[in-house]
Amino acid sequence: MQFFYDGQIRRYITQIIRLMSNFSYKDGDGGLKTIPVMYGDISRQVSHIIRDNSENKLPSVPRMGIYVTALEMDRTRLADASFVSKIHIRERAFDSNNNEYLNEQGNNVTVERLMPTPYTLSLNADIWTSNTEQKLQIMEQIMMLFNPSLEIQTTDNYVDWTSLSVVELANIGFSSRTIPLGTETEVDVATLGFTTPIYISPPTKVKKLGVITHIITSIFNEKTGNVDLSQTMPELNAYQDGNDFDIKASITTNADGSVDTSVATRKDTDAVLGTTGINYDVYVLNSVAQIIDKGVIGSVVWTGNVQTIPNYKDGLSKIYLNREGIDAPVVGTVAVNEANPFQLLVEWDEDTIPTDTVIVGPVTTSGSVDFIVDPTTFNPSNVKQNGKRLLLLKSIGDSDNEDGADAWKGDSNIDLVAGANDIIEWNGTNWENIFDASANPSTNTNFSESFITNLNTGVQYKWNGTEWLLSFEGEYRKGTWKIQ
Repeated sequence: MQFFYDGQIRRYITQIIRLMSNFSYKDGDGGLKTIPVMYGDISRQVSHIIRDNSENKLPSVPRMGIYVTALEMDRTRLADASFVSKIHIRERAFDSNNNEYLNEQGNNVTVERLMPTPYTLSLNADIWTSNTEQKLQIMEQIMMLFNPSLEIQTTDNYVDWTSLSVVELANIGFSSRTIPLGTETEVDVATLGFTTPIYISPPTKVKKLGVITHIITSIFNEKTGNVDLSQTMPELNAYQDGNDFDIKASITTNADGSVDTSVATRKDTDAVLGTTGINYDVYVLNSVAQIIDKGVIGSVVWTGNVQTIPNYKDGLSKIYLNREGIDAPVVGTVAVNEANPFQLLVEWDEDTIPTDTVIVGPVTTSGSVDFIVDPTTFNPSNVKQNGKRLLLLKSIGDSDNEDGADAWKGDSNIDLVAGANDIIEWNGTNWENIFDASANPSTNTNFSESFITNLNTGVQYKWNGTEWLLSFEGEYRKGTWKIQ
């Protein structure tokens, strides 16, 4: 057998010594002094060593000594010696250069733990004192902690299933003093007996984890449709199988029997993302994603669903959203809300969110608005500040208006005329229209899609030529999103 020593018994003894350390007593002058603790029984030989082998030097008291009195196998706790416990551990990647953990998976290992052997460890704690008051002070502090035992932990290793144990106060020897004879010193020794159940473990096997992380299958060769990534409600548009669109009937062959590729058969499915095993629609708003089941939002918990995803890990796995008008998927790191498992919390990757369109105004140049308001009910008096921007939900004023709403007038009594979906900015004296929705229709070939962020809510919107819509938030049908 190869040499193996892990210092397991030593760790139990060390923890008990730490348990008895840092007690204090009050001397005759009222000062607190810490009681020293050492390992070793208070034998006559040890006593002479403490006194430097001199009869003229008295031993220092008070003092405590910890020593082992017995170590026996506990047959009542014996278990199947052939049992092997296997646990799979996935580490988080660590960047040693920057000394920080990364949001990605690191090493994967399998730990095989063999059944340990149970023992009972017995120890004594000898308390040296010179008078009864010292003894009572020390013993009272110790004895009140045991009712009848205390829990100890020998290691903080995650895979160590024997790290926890208890220390029980088994017996008390109040005094070992005898009538002093000759040159013997008047030192009294009180003895506290402790027992603790321990385990002696064999070495643990650590192996690389071998699991299947991706499955790629091809069940059918025919094309079944494509994903429509429409703005508000992406839908899966599949072919309706019939005589006109039967895969066999739609294939045209040449005279030599080869397939005529000039004749179209079906659309491909390259745009289909798949839901990684979660067969639901989802609704995304702000930093929360909820499952849609039978038209009801938030009626299904995420807990059981994410467990079906290979290598899923809270805080590491990512959600991908695909939407028409956005070139690349919007990505965010996800974690199930422990307080509400119906919610999936998302931390968005800012680099994947569409960039706001810069709109040049008289004071401010940015891609944001401060508020979205209904001009027929909103009082703008408190927001007339240089550079403040408002997105209007309804029209206000018209070309034939002779005297519009006073609240929207400028300093020169100029009426505001703006339409729904317009963006206006206060230039210091008047409201100025900086985004005219009527000049940016969907039919305009020079039209460029615009993105803005509402600073009041943090929600981003997209102009589609007709109305402002949520840029990437909203409902996603199966096939337009995935978690991996």
